[in-house]
Amino acid sequence: MPEDDNTTFSSFISEAITEADLSRVAVHGLWDADGTLDPGAARLGQTLAAAMEDESRTDLLPPELAALVTEVRARALPGFPWIRSHDDLRLSAFTLRQLAPGPHPLVVLPAGWQPLGWALFMYAYLTLAAKGYHVIAYTPRGLGIKGLPSTSPGKIDVGGPNDWADGSAVVDFAVERFGPSAIGFMGESYGSGISQLVAAHDDRVQAVVALSTWGNLATSLYDNGVRHIKAVDTLLKLTGGLKKNRFDAHTLDILDKFQAGRDMEDVVDWGTRRAPETYLAQTNENGTPTFFSNTWHESLFAANQTLETFNGLTVPKRLNMWIGDHAVPEGAGIVGPNGADNAPMAEAYAWLDHHLKGERNGVEDWPAVSNQVMFTYTTEPELDPGTGEPTGKSVIVEPAVREAHADWADVTTRFEILALTAGGASGADGGLAVRSTGDPDGGPVGADEGGAARWDRSFIAGVDTEATAMDELVKTGGAEWAGNPKVYETRKIDRTHALVWATEPLTGPGDGAAALRVRGIPRLNLTVRSTARSATLVAHLFDVAADDTARIITHEPLNLDDLTPGQEHQVSWRLQAAAYDIAEGHRLMLVIDSKDPLYGDVTVVWTQTTVSSSPDAPAVLELPLG
Repeated sequence: MPEDDNTTFSSFISEAITEADLSRVAVHGLWDADGTLDPGAARLGQTLAAAMEDESRTDLLPPELAALVTEVRARALPGFPWIRSHDDLRLSAFTLRQLAPGPHPLVVLPAGWQPLGWALFMYAYLTLAAKGYHVIAYTPRGLGIKGLPSTSPGKIDVGGPNDWADGSAVVDFAVERFGPSAIGFMGESYGSGISQLVAAHDDRVQAVVALSTWGNLATSLYDNGVRHIKAVDTLLKLTGGLKKNRFDAHTLDILDKFQAGRDMEDVVDWGTRRAPETYLAQTNENGTPTFFSNTWHESLFAANQTLETFNGLTVPKRLNMWIGDHAVPEGAGIVGPNGADNAPMAEAYAWLDHHLKGERNGVEDWPAVSNQVMFTYTTEPELDPGTGEPTGKSVIVEPAVREAHADWADVTTRFEILALTAGGASGADGGLAVRSTGDPDGGPVGADEGGAARWDRSFIAGVDTEATAMDELVKTGGAEWAGNPKVYETRKIDRTHALVWATEPLTGPGDGAAALRVRGIPRLNLTVRSTARSATLVAHLFDVAADDTARIITHEPLNLDDLTPGQEHQVSWRLQAAAYDIAEGHRLMLVIDSKDPLYGDVTVVWTQTTVSSSPDAPAVLELPLG
């Protein structure tokens, strides 16, 4: 959008925000039911922007938000500048400059990957200003809907060198105009990756908060030979325009290669350059305190790659892992007035207060890792407010357990080696039998830890089953966060197109404690052959109740190319990290099939895939426990 465009939010925002709207945002956060940006969250952000442009527009806000706008306008001067980039683009920005004598610390917030640019997170900017910060929010180049005042021109660089330089240009602007006492970056999703990358390349950044972030963009897009096609398709729909108009020729070429599944080494090189993990040495040298907040069932930037980056940081650091999916835990708190009750955002603000203001607020005593244990919350039936009848959903009445650890290495205290056993006649499920236990550094599984007899089990590939990672990106994880994890009917998993192994009902200590405390990253070791030259294996771990319904613990796909039909291949791959308690009387179930809507598979339909085990190459699941 040209710099001299006179469009303002106050010129087209006319519908009032109601208490019902705020209640909706508190429930939905950033996402609508179909995984797109929630219209209520969008309208709330734009209405707050209009009220900061024109104070009379506070008449469109509920009293609580009108009071916040009035408070912030009394203590900080709003601005709507265009910040010049290194290559003479003008980035749309919103600023709040403290009026009281300073200096004051500054927080820079690059907008997330969504079509409203900086306007979506207005509530967070007002919150920061009320806490005494200067604020600069800006829309990274190329993002936004044409005609909106929060849209920036140019082509999306996807966290590339132009985005690093743009972040430094914003810091230059801040130093010249604001003279801050300290500078921090806070970002959600795309903005979180940019925040890390700017901090790695600019030592003036003194703290980072990275919410729903990535550590390695390459492995977020492509790992274990698998393209994460649903994630990329979803992201492309959130740019605010057509793909051909949003990206330069090189990035379009990379996207075409990704979508076609060709020249993937070029995609990996491109993603690696945009990976904060690539620049860990620079971040560590700068000493930038870094805060990560992510989810176990993250569908855009899977957990393991973020953990690897976190483990490589030697700076003051914090990792919060939550139940749910991308931007769900913090979503309601970053866009609306339930931030005080939103632990992910409250802890993000505390991190900034400690590292930018020097507050002794408990952050100095935080352990490096806090893991929310999946589905350990207490729920009760949700009642329809009109009829008083149960809605079929649950509401959380006690939050899930959180566990503190000095570092990620302390999460797993031992591994249990479970041998996959042969199934019975007519395709009956196989078993998972304990072979040994060991400490986390015990090394790879040896031949003596497998079963004594050889077995082979086969399934017909190319047909998906009921064993899926999730129903919809974000939607399934949103339900988890709200107390309603997806329930799987394990009897409906078609054993013609999947292989299943399960333990016997588990016994525990008898005091109500969990029978198995899964903590860390599982690994699966198999011998595989196919009648085709390629095959896909999608492994899922489930917690199965006595009635054979289940909830998912974790999963991960693996693509095998260039196979010799009929020839055995030994494979080993990690599933995504988990913190999950399996109750006494429940069973642990492993399901392997060949397709999932999230991923690009190489399965050849109606071919046969065989998993085998032998004394020399046992089929085992390495289960991390804590």
